[in-house]
Amino acid sequence: MSSPLGVHALVWVGDSAPASVELAVKQTAAAGFDLLELSLHDLQQLDVPGTRALLEQHGLQVACSRGLAFDADVSSDDPAVVARGEALLHESLDVVSGLGGRYLTGALYSALGKYGAPLSEVGRANVVRVLKDLAAEAATRGVTLGLEVCNRYETNVVNTARQALALADDIAADNVVIHLDTYHMNIEEDDLVRPVLEVGDRLGYVHIGENHRGYLGSGHLDFTGFFHALADISYDGPITFESFSSAVVHPTLSADLAVWRNLWDDGADLAGHAHQFLSAGLTAAGHRS
Repeated sequence: MSSPLGVHALVWVGDSAPASVELAVKQTAAAGFDLLELSLHDLQQLDVPGTRALLEQHGLQVACSRGLAFDADVSSDDPAVVARGEALLHESLDVVSGLGGRYLTGALYSALGKYGAPLSEVGRANVVRVLKDLAAEAATRGVTLGLEVCNRYETNVVNTARQALALADDIAADNVVIHLDTYHMNIEEDDLVRPVLEVGDRLGYVHIGENHRGYLGSGHLDFTGFFHALADISYDGPITFESFSSAVVHPTLSADLAVWRNLWDDGADLAGHAHQFLSAGLTAAGHRS
């Protein structure tokens, strides 16, 4: 039982320009990770064929993640806004497929930001319809969609694992999985163990982040319990380290994620520590050999 260990590109660089992506790929491989997660927040800059060649050259898997903007929100009641979000999701799927990736994950169901009202019935119906269609297309390309469970300040659609399961049930596609993130779980769940056990074999992607998004082990999260829960369900999907600092994150995305301070300045040191922390913790829990 072994999972590929990944790292988010925003640990290394703040954009997707070719030089930045090359740096992220090389640093990810040098740090010993198996997978690089690319955010598609500025996908227009991304050189897809060049990035795929770099990934293959360095023996790395790739996953892509994204959220939507309020003017392209598939959970909106406005058909024009929903249509823009739907087009963006399909464009993102094209990018994942072009990169040779197998995962498109994140807040695929809404804008990334604080909402001023609860999700409407119409909005939720729009989410289900859009993601049903996206899942059908993704299946023809061998791509899995992840529903990332995010906190109340970043979405009003899915805040808990149980809500994600309900949404996945309504989408009713075999290639739609649940994506748990310890940073968000710390805000919304009662603990870090029971949601993993409840999701079980429908868990398909994991983000590891400290409660303040800094160095792993420097906060108060129960990673020991979480790693044991992953072992209990025989989880073998990607486990990706995610951390943000205003020293690296692009100013626009920094505002979306409310990253207002430098939690770290040295991405290489941060990532090296994270790889060691994950490897040791998962091995101790019986998850990795």
